[in-house]
Amino acid sequence: MQNVRLGIIGLGNIGRYHAGYLLEHKVGRAQLVAVADAFAPLETFAAKGLETFADGEALIRSGAVDAVIIATPHYQHTTLGIAAFAAGLHVLVEKPISVHKADAGRLIAARQQRPECVFGAMFQLRTEPRYLKIKKLITSGELGRLVRVNWIITDWFRTEAYYASGGWRATWKGEGGGALLNQCPHNLDLVQWFCGMPARVRGFCQLGRYHDIEVEDNVTAYWEWADGATGVFITSTGEAPGTNRLELCGTRGRLVLADNRLTFVRNETAMDEFSRAAKTGFARPDIWKAEIPFDDTPAQHATLTQNFVDAILDGSPLIAPGEEGIRSVELANATLYSSLTGQTIELPLDAAAYETKLQQLIAESRFEKKVVAVVAEDFTKSFVR
Repeated sequence: MQNVRLGIIGLGNIGRYHAGYLLEHKVGRAQLVAVADAFAPLETFAAKGLETFADGEALIRSGAVDAVIIATPHYQHTTLGIAAFAAGLHVLVEKPISVHKADAGRLIAARQQRPECVFGAMFQLRTEPRYLKIKKLITSGELGRLVRVNWIITDWFRTEAYYASGGWRATWKGEGGGALLNQCPHNLDLVQWFCGMPARVRGFCQLGRYHDIEVEDNVTAYWEWADGATGVFITSTGEAPGTNRLELCGTRGRLVLADNRLTFVRNETAMDEFSRAAKTGFARPDIWKAEIPFDDTPAQHATLTQNFVDAILDGSPLIAPGEEGIRSVELANATLYSSLTGQTIELPLDAAAYETKLQQLIAESRFEKKVVAVVAEDFTKSFVR
């Protein structure tokens, strides 16, 4: 194979975005040849020479493609991904890889049955320079042993019109969750990428605090790692003006990413070593402060798609292996499950128990979703930074 024939399943906002850069040939050795959507008008894509399908599984069975990008509503990520692997196709799935951990496990198990298939997740923030700098400072040991992480990410403001734009949005049956599962998978992925998975979670989620929805739109979570490190994660889709501030504290200093600046206050001596050696009670380690420069180019979805193509053709390592997508799903699920049950949740999360709880929420829902037409706008303004 010299080129990868790509198909896109799902032509909502993000699916059309993927189609746009592929049709502009921004990904080498790849050709968009087919699209599928049950509701979107397909004539425009047919006019560009693409095969069109009203059903994603029909595209998968067609033999027209070598790989698919799955950009449908969340629940379909699992079923379509399993069907694609069964057909021997490579799969790149949008976030989250599944609605809940049990489904994510099923998707991963399907891929394990077809190890020749490449499985990638669209976590493009792993390519963004600011986050790469943070990752390097952690893995190089410059920050020392992590002791605390705080992320306030409340600049996800969404209006009632946003939630009313689709019948699947912000419902247990259609989306399976709110801010944690829709807006925050990238942030949750970065937390575990930087820090690893916590050992226990306590979540406080308010359902429909700011909007006429039945899922969470305001969240405060407390996380604790096995080595004693702690974390607080705060997010909301109803707060304006919002904040985006990430703070990571290690024994060697403190990193803060806020207002498009990355600053590092570094201890000349690790704080725990200094504490043990100090002869007076109020001494503090000497510090130096630095602003860490980074290229301000935003993360590019095309970069992840190029990496996916290179993995298929050359065996290149994936930036975001699909199997790692289960971790952000588990963090989202555990935080919500903790809030719903009023208990601290030990990880790994009991996937079956959470799936049962979600099915209960769906069965007991009496929520009537109001869907209205909305004015078309540039959704790329919503991309997280």
